[in-house]
Amino acid sequence: MSDPSTASIVSTPPATMPTEAGSGAPTNAGLPENAKKQKPRGLLGDAWRDLRRKPLFWISATFILLFVVMAAFPSLFTSGDAVNGALGRSRVEPSSSAWFGYDVQGRDVYARVIYGARASIVVALLSTILTLLFGGAMGIIAGYRGGWVDAVLSRIADIFFGLPFVLGAIVILTTFNGSGTDNGEWTIMGLVILSLTVLSWPVVMRLMRSSVLATKEADYIVAARALGAGTGRIILKHLLPNCLAPLLVYGTIMVGSFIGAEATLSFLGIGLKSPVVSWGIMISEAQNYIRVSPFLLFFPSAFLVIAVLSFVMLGEAVREALDPKLR
Repeated sequence: MSDPSTASIVSTPPATMPTEAGSGAPTNAGLPENAKKQKPRGLLGDAWRDLRRKPLFWISATFILLFVVMAAFPSLFTSGDAVNGALGRSRVEPSSSAWFGYDVQGRDVYARVIYGARASIVVALLSTILTLLFGGAMGIIAGYRGGWVDAVLSRIADIFFGLPFVLGAIVILTTFNGSGTDNGEWTIMGLVILSLTVLSWPVVMRLMRSSVLATKEADYIVAARALGAGTGRIILKHLLPNCLAPLLVYGTIMVGSFIGAEATLSFLGIGLKSPVVSWGIMISEAQNYIRVSPFLLFFPSAFLVIAVLSFVMLGEAVREALDPKLR
């Protein structure tokens, strides 16, 4: 008759035996093959995994990619002339030869809508990048330093908060881009970008400041400081990557807002001006013909609305992906 203890030892699978004598470390032999190779994901990895499952993200991203390609390579979409026209075709309605018709000066509306995406997208993207860089830098300095530095920067931001956006832009652009000035296309675009950045950075500064205040006392920041890490390394390697989520969300929505802001300033006649092609300029030129030729207003307005909504929807999808409470 066999000894039960001996039978139990013999029946033990070799996979569960420790690899070395006296080591109690578990092995991965019992885990699935995909579990062995899977690496832990960070915040952005989880967000991307969640974004891929959202139809809203793919729809908005497709439209945004289309507008970006349209702004970078307008000749891929049309071979028409967006600047010159013939008065004999003035306000000719849409047809097979001209999908969107012709405007008052006989210019192809379809070509102008395609080329109008360049000014709007370039102004919005550059304004967003400058606003995020300047406002984010001010927010990091104010939140990390604290004390009188935080107080001074916060009061400066409060001053800019008190300026109405449209009124402030009118004052800046009227001063440097008034009727008596003779600025070139890129100079005018630079002034519009500057006015949007100057009036929008306090919001980004507040967002970054609040994120830094909530993060700078975390255990890994304290540990890095105790190990002798410098201020620059702490900010770039530890603080900044963990404070970017709110800025990514707001920056995506800001692009859509700046597209609408540029069109508003151009519509009022203080932003971009002819011969620059812009959706706001087209809407301004078509407002007097809305009864007799509504297509002149419809097509640039439709493209403007779709572009703004695409960036807003993308920002909403990114916000839901980056916020664990909304998953």
